[in-house]
Amino acid sequence: MKKITLLLGTVLIALLVAAAASAQDFAEIEAILARIDARTRFDTDFSAVMTMVVEDPEQGTSKMVVRQFRRDDGDHFLLLIQEPITQKGQGYLLEGDNLWFYDPSSRKFAHTSLKETFQDSDARNADFAQWSYSTSYAVEGYGEGTLGSHAVYIIDLAAVDDTVPFPYVKMWVTQQGDLVLKVEEYSLNRRLMRSSLFPKYAKVGSAVIPVQLVFIDELVEGKRTQVALSEISTSEIPDYVFTKAYIERVNR
Repeated sequence: MKKITLLLGTVLIALLVAAAASAQDFAEIEAILARIDARTRFDTDFSAVMTMVVEDPEQGTSKMVVRQFRRDDGDHFLLLIQEPITQKGQGYLLEGDNLWFYDPSSRKFAHTSLKETFQDSDARNADFAQWSYSTSYAVEGYGEGTLGSHAVYIIDLAAVDDTVPFPYVKMWVTQQGDLVLKVEEYSLNRRLMRSSLFPKYAKVGSAVIPVQLVFIDELVEGKRTQVALSEISTSEIPDYVFTKAYIERVNR
């Protein structure tokens, strides 16, 4: 009887030690997510030109040029389409929790969502706002591996709110530098919907952001969108830029 009690005690201690180690490991992964969010958040204003190339096996290849303005303090961004000419002047304005789409042909604003696709591309409106992995997702599990020449953590996440476009995410993060190299995004029934690649990063002010992005539609073979950032600036942006009146004014 004493041997059984001793054995049970040993097993219980081992389980407690394993649970404590697992909790510590999860805490370290959560800290990585928090650092990713912090490093991709701007403490200054940010603007850039995005060149987007959409490859669609049915529609062919198309190009968009979008002027991007972003202010993370207060959750503001403005996207103004410059090309193609048929869409010039269309804009997306984020004001806190509200995202508006402006169509200059009707001169009207329509409420839309960060979850929606951006102009029939493989990008989502949420891709142009600040990231929120540490607050919108919980760690389900993780492992270690390699991606190309990089040693990475492979992290499985589940959404804790309904603000994100996809409820489940798998991400590959470098063990040195906390750079997100790849993300797979899944539906509620765990079907792979989209893969995203981030092959090139740049330091912009105090932030480190991807300046080349590739979004791959996993439901339509051959459909993808490539995004390249140029004319990057952290100069102060006037407050009036993040207003409906400004979008209307630049379209007159």
